[in-house]
Amino acid sequence: MVTSIAVDVALVAAGVGALWLGAQLFVDNAALLARRAGLSDLTIGLTVVSMGTSMPEVAVSVEAALLGSSDIAVGNVVGSNLFNIGFVLGLVALLGGVTASRTLVRRDGGVLIASAVLLLAVLLDLRVSRVEGALLLVGFVAYLAYLARSDDAPVEEVPRMDAALPRSAAAMLAGLVLVVVGATVLVASSSDLARLAGISEWLIGVTIVAVGTSSPEIAASVAAARRGFGGIAAGNLVGSNVFNALGILGLVAVVRPVTVSAAALPDATWLVGLSVFVVLLFASGRRLSRPEGVLLLAATLVRWALDAL
Repeated sequence: MVTSIAVDVALVAAGVGALWLGAQLFVDNAALLARRAGLSDLTIGLTVVSMGTSMPEVAVSVEAALLGSSDIAVGNVVGSNLFNIGFVLGLVALLGGVTASRTLVRRDGGVLIASAVLLLAVLLDLRVSRVEGALLLVGFVAYLAYLARSDDAPVEEVPRMDAALPRSAAAMLAGLVLVVVGATVLVASSSDLARLAGISEWLIGVTIVAVGTSSPEIAASVAAARRGFGGIAAGNLVGSNVFNALGILGLVAVVRPVTVSAAALPDATWLVGLSVFVVLLFASGRRLSRPEGVLLLAATLVRWALDAL
């Protein structure tokens, strides 16, 4: 049994590694192409980077749902969102702070809270139907359309890169393949690990799997913050959470309706409160300080401790 657990732990690590590398390949090249298309940093963060860094969540949650591991599928979504605006945002604040634009606070802050509330609402009966999934997807598409219409921020000129388009597209495809392979390995090994260790799939999904699939968000947000792209860092995390709650959960339910354990409700409720807290912090000064970052980190650790009880 000890050997089997060790093998599963190694496979979890390998799956996370493949997810991280694949997402990085996708994000780096997709962001480059998006800049070439004339999108602003904030919109790139809210769309291209956030959806790219959420590719592991997409692959893992859909794969888990298809395999019948609904708690891992939904736990990954809820856990990733908690981790993004708790741990990752807190870490970025500790490393030097993150500034939110007025647009992010006024336009996207409300959407962040609304997406968390909708996530909790569809989980209240511990089941997400295809109809509910379709409605979530419609909401996400409407949000993307709104972003496209309202993106009037100036962008920096970038050199033409027509010759590099095929290479960037190939790198994006390679990243996608790595993400799919990593997701398959991570879901199978995590489910087996939960069975062998005698713990619930929800706990595995909302912690270990969620942290693993959120590793691209950590890398992208920290790198963006260190390079002075605070708009991309903040936009990435907000956009990832909206995408996870509306896009990924919606897609999962459309592919296969899911039923979750009652443990989902406390975590989803915590996510609503944390989302409101983050928006209020940004609205108060539009920049997260280091003490506020510590509070967000603590909120994540407290939630994990409560889940483990």
